[in-house]
Amino acid sequence: MYTPTNRPQPYAPNSYASYPQATIPLHLPVSLTSSTTSRDQIDNLAEIHSVIVTLDALEKAYVKDSLAANPAAYTEACSRLLRQYKVLTEEEGAGAGQAELGGFEGFTQFCARWSIEAPRAEKRIKVGLPGTVSEASTGRGGGGGDGGRNDGGGQSAKKGPAATAILEATQDFITFLDALKLGLLAKDSLHPLLADVIQSVNKVTSEDFEGRGKIVQWLIALNSMRATEELDEARARELSFDMEGAYRGFKDALR
Repeated sequence: MYTPTNRPQPYAPNSYASYPQATIPLHLPVSLTSSTTSRDQIDNLAEIHSVIVTLDALEKAYVKDSLAANPAAYTEACSRLLRQYKVLTEEEGAGAGQAELGGFEGFTQFCARWSIEAPRAEKRIKVGLPGTVSEASTGRGGGGGDGGRNDGGGQSAKKGPAATAILEATQDFITFLDALKLGLLAKDSLHPLLADVIQSVNKVTSEDFEGRGKIVQWLIALNSMRATEELDEARARELSFDMEGAYRGFKDALR
């Protein structure tokens, strides 16, 4: 049975206890960094954290169709976040950081270190393009304008994609294949051209034609490379083969 006593409890302050004295003036601000460089590195890591969390929330809303009424706003916001992520992670010194904080060694390592769960953001960063661009919209008939017209006989005729959109997609395919033939094998040369291909293709057709998946796979592969990194001869030939197959599949889908 508990019996109260007059003795003070161990945690209660008393005149006989001794307490450690502060070694710094408590009224002065405490600096978490020792130099401007360290502060910039911490700010950079915080910005990367913010971009990843925000992008994951944006992708979650996109998957739930919460942004279906305004897909252009999603595309703009996602593109901006992807650009920010690229700039922050490729910035000089981003991989350094303070020893106790660690630098940016990659998406997976960064998320594991700071206990971030962002699978949707990881997928979008791997692709490097907004979902409205890399994925064909099932509600898009292509070419703009009305989805159909009445021919006077009570039947609706489906309107095909605009000739200008088809021409643009064809030109983008040819430009990309020509770049490979000219030996332009670096990421910063190929990734923008391949992004143009998938964007122009999506304006023409929403069909999952043969080879379309290869375009997205190569977008992910190129996006994971460093800007100046180049494909070796074997991978370049494989890419050329896959893109020629995708080009044939695209033309077949128009027939």
